Amino acid sequence: MLIQIINLLLQVFVSIVAGACLLRCYIQWLGSNLGAGQIKSIGSYLFPLTNWIILPIRRIIPSLGRFDTASFLAAYVLVLGKTIILSWISGLIPLTASSLIITLIELLDLTISGLIWLVFASVILSWISAGSPIQYLISLLVEPLLRPIRRVIPNLGSLDLSPLVLLLILQVLQIILSNLK
Repeated sequence: MLIQIINLLLQVFVSIVAGACLLRCYIQWLGSNLGAGQIKSIGSYLFPLTNWIILPIRRIIPSLGRFDTASFLAAYVLVLGKTIILSWISGLIPLTASSLIITLIELLDLTISGLIWLVFASVILSWISAGSPIQYLISLLVEPLLRPIRRVIPNLGSLDLSPLVLLLILQVLQIILSNLK
């Protein structure tokens, strides 16, 4: 029971903080497509949540072009820390090559889960809050993922199936990742 409680608390903490680190990484990747005001508005939430882990890493490891290596590495370290703590509590060997690979798979799964939430938020906000600043920001984050799908599937007028196709692709990727674990 104690292990389950610790697992839950670690999962929530790591999902929020590592997810925010991954969002920072994604936003830097899209930086040229987002306006400075949009980055500043979301940054007011992300920076206080993630600066404590990203800034020390950033002093050592610089970004590679648009790829924010410090944010990605911070997310990886958080997921690895969770894996090590849970392995230690369970009495398993804490760090092996397989745990490094499992950590990478869990990080990819967290990334896909975050993208699924962004797609759902984009669709729901387009229905109930079209034109709002948050809907605009989430659309800016999701649009680069939808654009290639929209090129392939036919235009059905006002019915846009690209979010559904993207969700199916993301869920198939999650199934593949869960089988790799």
